Amino acid sequence: MLNEDPTEPAAETVSIQQSTIIIQQSSLMTLRTRTDALLIFGFCAFLFFYGAGQFGLIGADEPRYAQVAREMLDRRDWITPVLNGQAWLEKPPLYYWQAMLAYSALGVSDVAARLPSAIDATLLVIAVYLFFRRFRRGVEVDAALITASGAGVIGYARAASMDMALAASFSVGMLAWWAWRESGRRIYLAAFYVCMALGMLAKGPVAPVLAAAIIVLFAIAAQEWRLIVRTLWLPGILLFCAIALPWYVAVEMRNPQFFREFILEHNLARFSTDVYHHRQPFWYYLPVTLLALVPWTVFVIAAFAASVRAWWTQRKSVSAEPDFELQFNLFACVWLVVPVVFFSISRSKLPGYILPAVPAGAVLLADYLRRHLEREEPVPKWMAVLHALVASAPIVPALLVGYAVAEHRLPAGRPMLIALAIAFVLCAAIALTLASRLQLRMLRFVTLIPVVLAVAAVLKLGTTAIDQTLSARPLAAELATVETRELPVAVCGTSRELEYGLAFYRNQTIARCEFGPIPTEEHLLVAPPMFRYNIAEKAPGRRVMFLGHYAPQDVDYYWVAASARS
Repeated sequence: MLNEDPTEPAAETVSIQQSTIIIQQSSLMTLRTRTDALLIFGFCAFLFFYGAGQFGLIGADEPRYAQVAREMLDRRDWITPVLNGQAWLEKPPLYYWQAMLAYSALGVSDVAARLPSAIDATLLVIAVYLFFRRFRRGVEVDAALITASGAGVIGYARAASMDMALAASFSVGMLAWWAWRESGRRIYLAAFYVCMALGMLAKGPVAPVLAAAIIVLFAIAAQEWRLIVRTLWLPGILLFCAIALPWYVAVEMRNPQFFREFILEHNLARFSTDVYHHRQPFWYYLPVTLLALVPWTVFVIAAFAASVRAWWTQRKSVSAEPDFELQFNLFACVWLVVPVVFFSISRSKLPGYILPAVPAGAVLLADYLRRHLEREEPVPKWMAVLHALVASAPIVPALLVGYAVAEHRLPAGRPMLIALAIAFVLCAAIALTLASRLQLRMLRFVTLIPVVLAVAAVLKLGTTAIDQTLSARPLAAELATVETRELPVAVCGTSRELEYGLAFYRNQTIARCEFGPIPTEEHLLVAPPMFRYNIAEKAPGRRVMFLGHYAPQDVDYYWVAASARS
């Protein structure tokens, strides 16, 4: 009989137990990943995509950018942006390319025009989640949902504009740069250069300029000057040039006026002068940034103050190894501040300009929560109350937006009281939860409730009024019902928002004739009632028929016969 080793069964048992533990841990990680994915994609689907076509394109930019993409697609031209058949060189092509792909897949529509921004915002949220899962485990879901639920991100994720493409590519690039800085892996530095190239294609040189300013200022504050030189990696620079420059070279070769129009007029002149009439006070972006961070504004301010205070306390300490936790928070602070200061210096100011700073606030707050959850530090009661007020306040305008847009004022009486009562209940619930033993562990949950309710309220109660009052879509549909064949359209005395909207929804060039003659061919004319008595003067000897009045935007529309000479 062979002698058996008594230790073998015990070793096998330990091995089996270890394998079982590994399998269980792997299963838990897989389950957690699936749960995280469902939660994040569910929120992004609701906040960014749901109801994207419930109201038409609004403002001047949405229909204008959407029409440029359509005309480029019709021409099969991926180089020169075109509006009304003419080269339109104000913006780079990234949004147009995305919209052209959406049009090719879904057809030309409001949803397709807004789809690129929604996708860009979702990619940003995913990137934040993956970054925190790799480098700041424990709050990756919080970081993703904080990023997704900020007012600025939600608003621009639902808009047909370049701002979200720039904010997403720039922010992912900043996270990639820090990932390289902390891990030393060049793949992240390559990703940084790719993202800067995409930012260059989204809105021009502002992306690499802001990135350079942030990195330089961070290196100075962290007293790590070599970071500046190490960032200038030749393969990364070549990668940036290979992605960003071909379009710039191609469009300049086709349109010799491109450099003057885009670089000199729409970048340098826009920054240094008020030629485009977007003047605002120097402090304009302070309230805009605070509003863009709602509902997280209070905690972002607290996180910013804590990070600056920690850096100031330890700025003179000497250590052989960098304190990545302290430096990451300093980096996020610099990232948050630089775009705000940069565009505050600019003479032209629009709200979307500082969108690249908003994800920095979300990142800063998420890391602040991670540290406080690890230390189980209590939330000051004043902060809980103030956060509850800020988080619940948006429900009031969200519930009343339909009335406010249609009547240009907030309602009094019962509607206002109901909205305030709902806001009060939400405020009390949030404050009591944060003051309880649950505290920060429930911050995400209690803060997202009013966000979801506010978005749902706007989509349920406000979209009809927004569509009728701010979009040209209903008027374009009304004009289509009164013509037996498609006629040209002219506008006189209307807003440029209406002009660009009609151009998109009718897919035709709209003639503007306040200071000149109206078109000689048969056409439809849209004008405010105050122009009613001037139309006969603009069309002497021609038949003019009043067709109707579009009350939500207070404009009349007429049929004008062709002139005898046409």
